[in-house]
Amino acid sequence: MTITRRLLAAGSCALPLAARAQDAFPSRPIQVVMPYAPGNATDVLLRALTPHMSALLGQPIVVINREGAAGAVGSASVMRAAPDGYTLLFVPALVASVLPVTQAGSGLRADSFAPICQTFSNTMALVVRPDSPFTDLRALQAAARARPGRITYGTLGITSIPHLAMEQWAAAAGVQIEHVPYRSSGMAITEVLAGRIDIAAIVLGSVPGLSEMRMLTVFDARRHPDFPNAPTAIEQGFDVQPASFGGLFAPAGTPEPVLARLEAACAAAAAADAYRNTARTGFQPADYHLPRAEFARRLRQDIDDKAAVLRTIRLN
Repeated sequence: MTITRRLLAAGSCALPLAARAQDAFPSRPIQVVMPYAPGNATDVLLRALTPHMSALLGQPIVVINREGAAGAVGSASVMRAAPDGYTLLFVPALVASVLPVTQAGSGLRADSFAPICQTFSNTMALVVRPDSPFTDLRALQAAARARPGRITYGTLGITSIPHLAMEQWAAAAGVQIEHVPYRSSGMAITEVLAGRIDIAAIVLGSVPGLSEMRMLTVFDARRHPDFPNAPTAIEQGFDVQPASFGGLFAPAGTPEPVLARLEAACAAAAAADAYRNTARTGFQPADYHLPRAEFARRLRQDIDDKAAVLRTIRLN
């Protein structure tokens, strides 16, 4: 047999082996990196999702919390992992739309990851004290125009999704409002209740004690079922509906058959009662799940939207 024939024969054998390896996926445990501290709202959702996925895939799924640099440390570790489906990432979309800008030194890019399955869509809201003079967004807009830069709002940090949401609304309203960053949404709410700042921009489900607050608006296409009296920004004349959505990702370059297998398991787990119940207690909407193609489309739009907002603010 000539050298050429031997090479062709070897190649023809290798391709079926590679295909069989993908068909056999998974053949060993899978790890999912959560790049934030244990116990946060996203971590709770992930730990409700993985048991059902594990049962469907026939392999253990281990959750690893690897925090640091606002999520960039853990995310970058997955970016560098082999694209074989055995190391995954569970994060908000900001890993593609925000971190490549705010954590440029991490090496993260908008295309570093392949979306698998959207499993959460967090609604954001603006809340004030019950006795606040701001009764709706129009009243807030009027006050901010009368006192540029004097109205204050708090969030859990610079370039957090609530911060970017508020900046997007301020741009639509044509106003300047002073941002006061805190270490958590709970701290921002405490400061609002104490009267030291005017507003808190938060993610629903991220903090307790919302019954003590007045909700000016929710940023979504429709009213939230748990807060039916809170009108959307769209209802109040502002065409903004930023969201903090996300789910399961794999490193870019992961083979299509592996992504398809993971997507099917993720979708089934997201529809299971255990996950649905956890999602409801975390103020998730009924349509929190999106399949891979729709998740990818939403992600691309979010990348464009966040780029526009990030160009307008100081990053430090």
